[in-house]
Amino acid sequence: MGIQEDLVVTTAVNFVGNGNFLDSAFRYTLFPVFYGVVFILGLIANSYVLFVLWRLRDAKVLNEICIYMANLTVADLLFVCALPFWIGYYHHGGVWLYGEFLCRVTGVFFFINTYCSILFLTAISINRYWAITRPLDAASSDHWCRGVAVTAVIWVVTLSMSVPYLLKTGIQKDKSNVSRCFEGYHHETDGEKRVVAATHLIIVGCFVLVFFLVVVCNLLIARALLAQSLTQARRFSSSKPRGVKSRALQMLCAVVGVFVVCFLPHHMVQGPWTLAVLEIKEGWGSTEWNQKTKQWLNDAHQVTLMLMGLNCLLDPVVYCFATRRFHMYIKDHLKKVGRGRGCSETAITHISVVECKNVSQRLHCEQQQLNN
Repeated sequence: MGIQEDLVVTTAVNFVGNGNFLDSAFRYTLFPVFYGVVFILGLIANSYVLFVLWRLRDAKVLNEICIYMANLTVADLLFVCALPFWIGYYHHGGVWLYGEFLCRVTGVFFFINTYCSILFLTAISINRYWAITRPLDAASSDHWCRGVAVTAVIWVVTLSMSVPYLLKTGIQKDKSNVSRCFEGYHHETDGEKRVVAATHLIIVGCFVLVFFLVVVCNLLIARALLAQSLTQARRFSSSKPRGVKSRALQMLCAVVGVFVVCFLPHHMVQGPWTLAVLEIKEGWGSTEWNQKTKQWLNDAHQVTLMLMGLNCLLDPVVYCFATRRFHMYIKDHLKKVGRGRGCSETAITHISVVECKNVSQRLHCEQQQLNN
């Protein structure tokens, strides 16, 4: 597909030595079906998430992690809204029929979704680590301002990387005069190709650092949870300790799982794939790739790009474990819908009461520890 890579560096080369477009024919059958399912389920799931977060906002229980969740959902919906155009693109055999502007916009949405998802999931992991290691501080302050500041930084970084490519030509014609969107670029000099390769490798390096941070945070969360005794767990929660630990461990597994399934395979393949399609002849970055290896790398590249599209379906799974408020509202709301009662204020009121009770208990336990 090459959407995200060619968007990040618009100088990517997808031609092999004989001048033919390096393609993977299976994507024209697989991608329309796959993205069709992702579009339907992603639209439903993420729209419902926004509905729940909006209801929590009305109850004045919106905290830092809910801010991250809301913005991550917006990024997922941007990707979902772009999917019909990509479905049509692959349905027509890789021919872009929707004009230059839509090519740029839908490509940028793909890029925004990928890196906003990575950064917001990282912010959620750090937030959960802080909440586990400093429960009193987390319970006594919502840190709304910090959530807004971190969110602003994430959007500024992501948009600053994507906007330049919104201003450049997205449609390119291959040697068969086929219009392709963010695919099929060709440059003559090795110097230009090295800039492309360096940009890709920098992106891969940044991802490795972020992934390492996420893994470390979640390992520390797991260690802290498993180290708590049953008595300590009861002090900080009105729920059963095992249930609290189980939900927290499920959350961290969900976050790491999204990274491992959706983002890690792509960034592992991205470096070798870039060098394979660039075909730098001399100096730094020059490699010898036979046709079979190039085709294998391109096929793997298509599959990993497809896996990245799953993140808009897996992110709502993370939300269910990330915060008690979100989990409680969904559980209560679905029960009422099943009984035919629809929406009511009962769920929100119940959440607010439970949260106040939990805060009081945590403050009381902390005061007892200080007195002892």
